[in-house]
Amino acid sequence: MFYRPENGHGLPHNPFNAIVTPRPIGWISTRGAAGDNLAPYSFFNGVAYTPPQVVFSSTEEKDSLRNLRETGVFAVNVVEYAMREKMNATSGTYPPGTDEFDLAGIEKAPCETIDCPRVAGAPATLECRVVQIVPLLGKANFLTIGEVTGIHLRDDCLVEGRFDVTRFQPIARLGYRDYSVVTDVFEMVRPDQS
Repeated sequence: MFYRPENGHGLPHNPFNAIVTPRPIGWISTRGAAGDNLAPYSFFNGVAYTPPQVVFSSTEEKDSLRNLRETGVFAVNVVEYAMREKMNATSGTYPPGTDEFDLAGIEKAPCETIDCPRVAGAPATLECRVVQIVPLLGKANFLTIGEVTGIHLRDDCLVEGRFDVTRFQPIARLGYRDYSVVTDVFEMVRPDQS
């Protein structure tokens, strides 16, 4: 099968999200004049080491986007398997000003370098300052680039000086309504490394 996106795919569901997988989930927390907000974004990733930077994309004008335009900061909370139901509860479409932390029964903790809440029990949180918001092609598609200014790591996820994902099993977004969990990890050494 071949199709051009502008002509449609003719399938019952769009396959694009199922092709670009697995995608990490950025559980983005923000604070604005209307209150705190927490929402998952699967168009998310780390894109640079020095300084550390992340990106996430919003496909609509959502509370997260309004808040970070207003304040210039956000936090990325890593989603573990144990919090999958709470993360899913925060993915709903709610009226502006709804506090998804309260709605899903998630404990907040303060950030250190930015004025924004974070998920208290998250395996890791990246505190970020907005570098740029880039309009993308299409109606209401926006890419946010953030510089990481602080990192929280849950102590039980550190093993022999390494952040060990097997301790908390991060979840990833696949296509349609599908998710995956990281349970098996293997190491490979690059040819030019010893």
